[in-house]
Amino acid sequence: MSETDAQGSRARRLVIKIGSSTLTTSESSIDYGYLRKLADQVARVRDAGWQPVIVTSAAIACGLEALGIHRRPTDMPSLQAAASVGQSALSTAYAEVFARHGIVTSTVLLTRRDTADRQAYLHARNTLLRLLDLGVVPIINENDTVAVEQIKFGDNDTLAALAACLIDADLLVILSDIDGLYDANPNTNPQAKLIEHVDKIGPEILAVAGGAGSTVGSGGMITKIKAARVLMVAGIPLVICYGRQDNVVVDAAAGKQVGTRFSAKARPHEITPRKLWIALGDSARGAVVVDDGAKAALIERGSSLLFVGVSSVEGRFDAGDIVDIKDGTGHLFARGRTAFSADEVELACGKTREAIERNRLLAALAEKPIIHRDELVVFE
Repeated sequence: MSETDAQGSRARRLVIKIGSSTLTTSESSIDYGYLRKLADQVARVRDAGWQPVIVTSAAIACGLEALGIHRRPTDMPSLQAAASVGQSALSTAYAEVFARHGIVTSTVLLTRRDTADRQAYLHARNTLLRLLDLGVVPIINENDTVAVEQIKFGDNDTLAALAACLIDADLLVILSDIDGLYDANPNTNPQAKLIEHVDKIGPEILAVAGGAGSTVGSGGMITKIKAARVLMVAGIPLVICYGRQDNVVVDAAAGKQVGTRFSAKARPHEITPRKLWIALGDSARGAVVVDDGAKAALIERGSSLLFVGVSSVEGRFDAGDIVDIKDGTGHLFARGRTAFSADEVELACGKTREAIERNRLLAALAEKPIIHRDELVVFE
C-alpha cells in the first residue's frame, strides 16, 4: 500500500489502541482468539483505504503468562522483568495473526525519554511514516522494561495520542473494556447514560471521567479524556468504545456511531508539529496558575503568557521545561515551554513589564514572556 491513493491524495491514517483488559482473558493470559479477530478487522480497514497503526498494551501480561505467574506482582523489578519476557511473545503473536492476511508488522518501542527530545521525536515520526509507506502495520508499545512512569500511571493512552499526532492521523480508536464515556459511573449508577459525542472538554467532562477500573491495566477514563483533549486541539477525532463489540474497528472507521466520539468544532489556534510535541512529547515539570485576564488573553487572543498574569507557581522547573497552565480553580487549560525557572517566575509573578524593568535585580526578565505563543498550546 502506498502513501497516496490513486487520486494522489494522502491515504487516511488510523491509530488503534488496545488496552490490556481488552487483550487479555485474565490478569496473565493473552486472548489469542480476540487477537485473530482484531487482525481480521484491521485487514478490512486496510482494504477500505486506511493505513493502520496499532498501539498495544499487555507486554507484562504476556510475560506473566510465559513465566507461569498467575497474579500480577506489585514490585517494579518483577513488572519490568515480565515486560522484558512478554514483549517478544507479544510481538510474535501480532506477527502470526497478521501473517494470515499477508501483512507485515513491526515493533516500535518508545519511552518518554525518546519523545521528550525534539530530534528523537522527529526520527520516530519519520520512521512510522516510512513503515506506513512500505505497507507495514507498526505495533507500538511503551518500553515497559525501562519506563517506570508508564507502568505506574499510563496504560498507553498518552502514547496512542502521541502516535496519532506523530503520523497526523485521521482517527484514533481506543478499544476499551467500557462502551465509552458516561455522564455518571455506570458501575454504581444504573441511570448513567452514554455520551455519544463530545466537542469540548471542560471541568465537567473531566469530573465524570472517574478513575482507574480493572487490575489488568493501569489507566482509566481520565487518561483517555486527557488524550482526547490534546487530539481535539490537533483536529484528530477520537472514538472510545467497547473493544470486544463485533466489527467495532470497521464501524468506527466507517463513521458509524460506536462508543463516544470526541471531535472539536474547530481548532482553537494554529497548531504546529512543535506545539503538538509540547502538548504530548514530554511530561510537565510543574505549573503556573494565572488570573482570569491572562486566561482570557491566552484562549481568546492567542497571546503569550506574561509575568503580570501569573498568580503563583507549582513545582520546581527550569528554563526550557514543559509546564502546565492552570486557572484559579485548578483547571488545566494550556501547556507550554517556559523561558524561565520556577524561582524566576516566583520573583516576578504579578508584576508588569515596566515594574520588572525598574527593578535592577529583575530587569533581565523583562526581555521576553514566560511562555511565547509559538511554544504554547491551549486546550479549549
